[in-house]
Amino acid sequence: MEFKFLLPSKVVMEPGLRKRTGEYLQGLGLAHILIVTDPGVKGAGLLDSIYSSLDKAGILFEEVSNIMANPRSEDINQIAQSYRHKGIDGLLAVGGGSAMDAAKAISLLLTHNGRIEDYEGSFTLKHAIPPIVAIPTTAGTGSEVTCFSVITDTARHFKMSVLDYRVGPVLTLLDSQITDTLPSSIAAATGMDALTHAIEAYTCRVSNPISDGLALHAIRLIGQFLKPAVLDPENFVAREQMLVASLIAGMAFGNADVASVHCISEAIGGLYDTPHGVGNAIFLPFVFDHNRDADIVRHAQVAYALGIDHSLAPADAAQAAVGHLFQMTKDLGIPRFSEVKGVREEDFMIIAEKSKQNFSDASNAKAMSIEAYHAIITTAYHFAA
Repeated sequence: MEFKFLLPSKVVMEPGLRKRTGEYLQGLGLAHILIVTDPGVKGAGLLDSIYSSLDKAGILFEEVSNIMANPRSEDINQIAQSYRHKGIDGLLAVGGGSAMDAAKAISLLLTHNGRIEDYEGSFTLKHAIPPIVAIPTTAGTGSEVTCFSVITDTARHFKMSVLDYRVGPVLTLLDSQITDTLPSSIAAATGMDALTHAIEAYTCRVSNPISDGLALHAIRLIGQFLKPAVLDPENFVAREQMLVASLIAGMAFGNADVASVHCISEAIGGLYDTPHGVGNAIFLPFVFDHNRDADIVRHAQVAYALGIDHSLAPADAAQAAVGHLFQMTKDLGIPRFSEVKGVREEDFMIIAEKSKQNFSDASNAKAMSIEAYHAIITTAYHFAA
């Protein structure tokens, strides 16, 4: 057996931790940072205590607060060009996966010439980049502990990935109170995103013993706490546990991989700008059903971790998990694929082809053809239960 496991981030968790952001950045020797965030985070006032802590620590900061879902290459290139010669020595990403992906890409371009498109692929960086500190505001992406950035190439309408250990945040600050006011719809989509990360990390072809343990524990936590976190927004214990689960799932898939659910979700995200978590939630039950006979035992272990009766035989448990996942998406208010804005049947072959081109296609538990992707996409579109 051979495997590697990398965790570039120091992780600290504490209620109200964002109020001490300046102290932690000062400890890293940072003096002039760029905050990368989105309008929702800024509008919710989540940055106010961060500003105060930076001022107290004497850290200069500038801010980009217009990061949108599924960050676009043309925006990343423009932002990086604006800040290339301003003496930025670190980045602070505050937000969900989009803010963190954007911060990683911007940091790269602060010390590398060209466009972000030039660095697509694995280990394309030439030298060090300014360190990134991440404060996640959603419980879903796990980007605070992963070594890749996903950016929409606007020319190709394709989600490209940059993979390098140097884009991983060096410090993650988990404020266990930060998701207390997260809208239930976002908690649902991001929570299903985290579940997809954990399930695909465990069932993909490149899992390892450490990622397996993390993935199964994340599945157990999400199975127990996702619905309460969504359906009872004042259940702060559930919200906190989902933040932990998302982090652990990120550690798992960041050292294994995701698979065909993400391939499809990223394809529709690039084409329709569909929120990533929604795309994953829609297709997770369909791909899980398609894959389960490739490794019944592993898919059964997912079922048991979700809380399905351990006395069921593996094949029966794996089948029961399919219905369980469908019921989860229904209970959490996830839309059907046919309800996603902009979806057209004539695009399905394009989506299937882009899914097949995805870096993670080869990691799926079962070998996928363009025709198999097309069949899953079509089935999901006509699904009415």
